[in-house]
Amino acid sequence: MNGGFLPICKEDMKRAGIERLDFVYVCGDAYVDHPSFGHAIITRVLQANGYRVGIISQPDWKNKESVCILGEPRLGFLVSAGNMDSMVNHYSVSKKRRGTDAFTPGGVMGKRPDYATVVYCNLIRQTYKHTPIIIGGIEASLRRLAHYDYWSNKLKRSILLDSGADIISYGMGEKSIVEIADALNSGLSVRNVTFIDGTVYKTGNRDDIYDAIELPHYEAMKADKLLYAESFYTQYRNTDPFSGKRLFETYDEKLFVVQNPPAKPLSQSEMDAVYALPYMRTYHPSYEKDGGVPAIEEVKFSLISNRGCYGGCSFCALTFHQGRIVQTRSHESILAEANKIIWDPDFKGYIHDVGGPTANFRAPSCEKQLTKGVCPDRQCLFPKPCPNLKVDHSDYLALLRKLRDLPNVKKVFIRSGIRFDYLMYDCDSAFLKELCEHHVSGQLKVAPEHISDAVLEKLGKPSADVYFRFVRAYREMNERLGKKQYLVPYLMSSHPGSTLKEAVALAEYLRDLGYMPEQVQDFYPTPSTISTCMYYTGIDPRTGKKVYTAVNPHEKAMQRALIQYRNPKNYELVYEALTKAGRSDLIGYDKKCLIRPKKGDFRTKLQDGARKAEQPQKKNKKKTIRNIHKKQKK
Repeated sequence: MNGGFLPICKEDMKRAGIERLDFVYVCGDAYVDHPSFGHAIITRVLQANGYRVGIISQPDWKNKESVCILGEPRLGFLVSAGNMDSMVNHYSVSKKRRGTDAFTPGGVMGKRPDYATVVYCNLIRQTYKHTPIIIGGIEASLRRLAHYDYWSNKLKRSILLDSGADIISYGMGEKSIVEIADALNSGLSVRNVTFIDGTVYKTGNRDDIYDAIELPHYEAMKADKLLYAESFYTQYRNTDPFSGKRLFETYDEKLFVVQNPPAKPLSQSEMDAVYALPYMRTYHPSYEKDGGVPAIEEVKFSLISNRGCYGGCSFCALTFHQGRIVQTRSHESILAEANKIIWDPDFKGYIHDVGGPTANFRAPSCEKQLTKGVCPDRQCLFPKPCPNLKVDHSDYLALLRKLRDLPNVKKVFIRSGIRFDYLMYDCDSAFLKELCEHHVSGQLKVAPEHISDAVLEKLGKPSADVYFRFVRAYREMNERLGKKQYLVPYLMSSHPGSTLKEAVALAEYLRDLGYMPEQVQDFYPTPSTISTCMYYTGIDPRTGKKVYTAVNPHEKAMQRALIQYRNPKNYELVYEALTKAGRSDLIGYDKKCLIRPKKGDFRTKLQDGARKAEQPQKKNKKKTIRNIHKKQKK
């Protein structure tokens, strides 16, 4: 069955002539057969390798029959929470329930459970006691070993244990899932599938683990946060597919979780093959009655050109999921996909994005990465660009020019993140020129995140000077082109390292800029990031040094309010923050002040006194002028 959607019910299986499926994929997202959705890629890759796969999307987790509608698969269940961690999908950083879910038909919230991967696996185990379960996707990938869980505020075990699954396929998973399928298809027991890169398995026998680094015992990490910080940094240094070592955690004398090294990155031809599979490029027609799936709107007319990122932002989980080695599709592959979307009846002439985690990365940062891997103890861009860094936008420019020349195309936008520091390191201004000339529509969104170098150092971002230089270059280029285009900076509040002092400095920068952001990105501690480790432990795992972290919700609210100090709703929080920070000089009537004083505040009294002192002088002045006029008349 190569054409059409994959089976979602027994009737679909019957029409396709399938008596029994090899795999059943249980997913927390609606079924969208588009390469921006993990379940679509994995199921199509398996199908291309000869396996019959069906999909159960958003089963009723209160009813065990909901995971039985396709019968027992021959080889195993595949389980994913979806394109997002289910807790991030459900809750804002303030832990308030979100109102909508873009990955559900009609945007309805509540169609998947909290900790969806664990819940779905436990649901399957109620009926199928011994059928292999392989878990994957972002939720399983980032929770593959012991991890801090922000929503319960505690250190949790590997998701492999709480879910009762047999294997985790972590990372993007195309290679490991086929190897797992082939191993099971050969008759190998799932307990013996322990040798595949990009997987995590559990064992009861310490002697089965070889050539591996032992991480601290789970109970010891629960008792000592410093041990968790050390464990996390060991994991971080072993995320490279060429240099990464096997790791394992001990839970008790007969329970060990073993992480094999990451799978090798896809070659360009392999990546092209993945994106050439017969995706339907939309949601399943059964969702039409509900108004479709909102998430498709963001990606329907976008093109993925790369994956992986060597940017090294501390708050980003890409290092743990896609890795630091950039992998790219060929121009031919991207143009072939573009030639499909430009003839879509709904296409209005605008390609919404051409990029990936970082749009202007089109190759590994240096030559050695594809044979020796990335450096475990240094970053490519931070704090200064590595001497071996290759800065070259020519390939990306060539691709964008080809896309602009396609029929029916009015504009090609770039909405993925642009690394402005990488752009500034390019001696050739051609990319900046064409970016401003062709790929921006009034506003360009960039992510300096902060302007305090102390905070930027914890963020893993370049110094503020690099951003300021980019702002000048962007402004000057637009002036040269005769365009009125603006920068919209993404800013983050309450990141580890940010005290009220740094938050005030950011507010002052925005005051001088004359800009107040409509939205503020409050730091969100998601699993498996350096920033989350700092938030939980109060320690920078890279240095072992203590780092200030705002964990009190009220202080976080003050830092967030300072960024939007002009909003009247934030007045009380801003007033309190400025007072606590010892910056009452910013409360007053001077143009440098952020807010006005309260009624009855001594500053108000002083100002009122000054006004009263001025008032009689004005009256006297008027009388003097009147007397002069009278004398002149006489």
